[in-house]
Amino acid sequence: MSERPRSRWEEMTERNPEHSVWYADRFRQMAAAGQDLDGEARMIDALAGRGARILDAGSGPGRVGGELARRGHTVVGVDIDPYLISVAQQDHPSATWLVGDLSALDLPAAGIADPFDVIVCAGNVLTFLAPGTLGDALAGMRAHLVPGGRAVIGLGAGRGVEFRELLDDAQRVGLATDVLLSTWDLRPFEADSDFLVAVLRAV
Repeated sequence: MSERPRSRWEEMTERNPEHSVWYADRFRQMAAAGQDLDGEARMIDALAGRGARILDAGSGPGRVGGELARRGHTVVGVDIDPYLISVAQQDHPSATWLVGDLSALDLPAAGIADPFDVIVCAGNVLTFLAPGTLGDALAGMRAHLVPGGRAVIGLGAGRGVEFRELLDDAQRVGLATDVLLSTWDLRPFEADSDFLVAVLRAV
């Protein structure tokens, strides 16, 4: 059996073991200072039905999924970084948090059999995957959605994954494009936009 390829995030944190601590503390400090960190969660909350099942794919310390759980949704968060998952468990105990690789997503094997109404993947998560595994991650998301369920993915330009690559790979695995936006507050996507929020639908 071949060894799982190392993600870019794992390689980065191996080079700098304090990066995960800095990353989690940064968001805690921003929250303590009263900064608005809930833009992604507001959009997902508006898109989802009440009490929806939501997967926070690449959850980090639980900033998005934790707010969605506070709003009454059933949230499962998955991240490859054990330290960030431990922070999410501490700061947002009303959601379920699991260590896992999005390119090999298999939540039924972890005892979570029911599919999700919505998957949110914020924070440029897909740019931190192992090279060549984007299609695997998107296929895993598709497999965990109910029919007609939606995956909402945020991605910045110039970070190693092209917008067209994302949309083409999504279409190949059964995720059709519903809406393209340039921000989480619903501004339209333009040809020169440097950020993409793609709302994709399981077909």
